[in-house]
Amino acid sequence: MVRKKKLQEYDERIKQATAVLGQVSEDNTTPRNIRRAARQSINALDLMEYTPAVRASNAISILDEILQDPNMPPYTRVKLWNVMSMLEAIKD
Repeated sequence: MVRKKKLQEYDERIKQATAVLGQVSEDNTTPRNIRRAARQSINALDLMEYTPAVRASNAISILDEILQDPNMPPYTRVKLWNVMSMLEAIKD
């Protein structure tokens, strides 16, 4: 029962993260490589053959790389940090 509740919570976190990443990937004021990384993160979160923690971890590593980009607008960086903190709470 507890496990099922955790999985629902993780699914909700993944949905929220995917929504924010979707906004970033469609924002034309954000550089193309950053939008591409947001789409790659969404794809990583959608791979259902992995556990939620593995999917979150894969997305975090993609975002972690792109956060070093000096061309990233500050508001986009804040959104991505928020996504990463949402995803870091997901554990196996």
